[in-house]
Amino acid sequence: LEGEGLFDVSTKRKLTQFPKRIAVITSDTGAAIKDILNITSKRYPACEIVMCPVLVQGDMAPSSMIAALNKIYKINGIDTIIIGRGGGSAEDLHCFNDEALARKIYESPFPVISAVGHETDFTICDFAADLRAPTPSAAAELAVPDCRQQQEMIEAFSRRMFSAISDKLATEKAVIEYKKSVLQRLSPQNYIDNLRVRCDR
Repeated sequence: LEGEGLFDVSTKRKLTQFPKRIAVITSDTGAAIKDILNITSKRYPACEIVMCPVLVQGDMAPSSMIAALNKIYKINGIDTIIIGRGGGSAEDLHCFNDEALARKIYESPFPVISAVGHETDFTICDFAADLRAPTPSAAAELAVPDCRQQQEMIEAFSRRMFSAISDKLATEKAVIEYKKSVLQRLSPQNYIDNLRVRCDR
């Protein structure tokens, strides 16, 4: 697979910064989906999660995940796919070393995050995906921005923008007042008025 370029770093795609829809391929009964839903709802509640329950252990797991990927590839508007499961033994995670599954992940039209097991676990799917996350929770954090940080950035930008505009307006107002005074001093009416005063004297 490496020789065929499936693990080539140059082909890896960047994640969408503000995803609208994320597909999650994992067991619907494990801790992984609970962690992903919990984190995404707190960090970026505007994102829709498309749940794709699959087998994540055993001989039937690879075909189950491949079938889910085939369905997701036909859905419009998917920004990111998270595929994985929580921790387990090497035997439990073995289904993520399946060659056909790795090829199907590589074919994805959308960026894929592989989140299998714990931080020390590595599978073939991790290398075929666009990004490896050490855990499902980490995958959720990588997939969505933190809306609180975004809000703080927007507020800071708003303050800087307001300050810059206020300074600019104050400067322009001073320039206008100066030009106004010059125009008044040099105006023909002002000259005539001065002549009238002199004549009266």
